[in-house]
Amino acid sequence: MSAPDPAPAAAPPGPPPPPPPRIRLTERGPLLVDGPVDLLLPDGTVLHCDRPVVAVCTCRRSRRYPLCDTSHRARRRPAPGPAPTPGTPSFPPDGSGQTPG
Repeated sequence: MSAPDPAPAAAPPGPPPPPPPRIRLTERGPLLVDGPVDLLLPDGTVLHCDRPVVAVCTCRRSRRYPLCDTSHRARRRPAPGPAPTPGTPSFPPDGSGQTPG
């Protein structure tokens, strides 16, 4: 009788798989995508971005769409609230000390 064949040698481990892409949702702004990233546009073209974080516009106000240029900031409307008492400065509840306006 012959000895059983030895088990085949395992292949050396390859590079670890890349981490899944991370996309952060912001309340009133763009999607923040960890880059570099390729954005596939509706017309089929690919926009390659080498930045470490890419801001993708979600409001479509950007002049650089699909990339955010912070145009959404200029068009934000203040939330309705009670009218301030005349002669009393009104400060936002976040404590920043900035007066609205």
